[in-house]
Amino acid sequence: MTSHLLIFARHPELGRVKTRLAAAIGPEAALAVYRELLAHTRAATEQLQVHKTVWLAEPPATPSATPDLWAGYEQQLQLPGDLGTKMQMAFSHAFANGARAAIIIGTDCPGLTAALVQEAFVALATHEVVIGPAEDGGYYLLGMKEVCTDLFLRKSWSTNSVLPHTLADADRLGLQVKQLPMLRDVDDATDLAAWRAATER
Repeated sequence: MTSHLLIFARHPELGRVKTRLAAAIGPEAALAVYRELLAHTRAATEQLQVHKTVWLAEPPATPSATPDLWAGYEQQLQLPGDLGTKMQMAFSHAFANGARAAIIIGTDCPGLTAALVQEAFVALATHEVVIGPAEDGGYYLLGMKEVCTDLFLRKSWSTNSVLPHTLADADRLGLQVKQLPMLRDVDDATDLAAWRAATER
């Protein structure tokens, strides 16, 4: 398939996921939330007719921790480096393996839907870059038709400067950018409360 979806994820293991959230609600509750987010990401992507690769942050601590959640998806281990290096390598892998369009997502965004991902792929027919802005100043989705190295360099990852600096780089390079609706990631207790409140409406 010429469209590739790249998913950055972690194995759902106690003490190794959602550490900011765990500081407020405890590691067991944070693990339960992460499992919920993983299940949502799988449900939102499994019907998409694209090649799907899950890039796992690290090997499982124990063999029993390896989830069957990603059965049917290609699985790779993220390479060393900062987040920008890891994403650039994942995109490079996709394009080296026949991708004409590639999109990367994480597993922290409960507002992500199959329709949004499909909209992003459609946008790449007429734009060089598509981005899903997150409320925290980062992004929950990034797509492109070739590796744009500058979008991964000189970023203070996990800060609210990531989105504006990425958009500024794209503008400087003269790239046509499609922005998707802004969504909220679940990184801390405030985000979790907002998500729960939204689902109760």
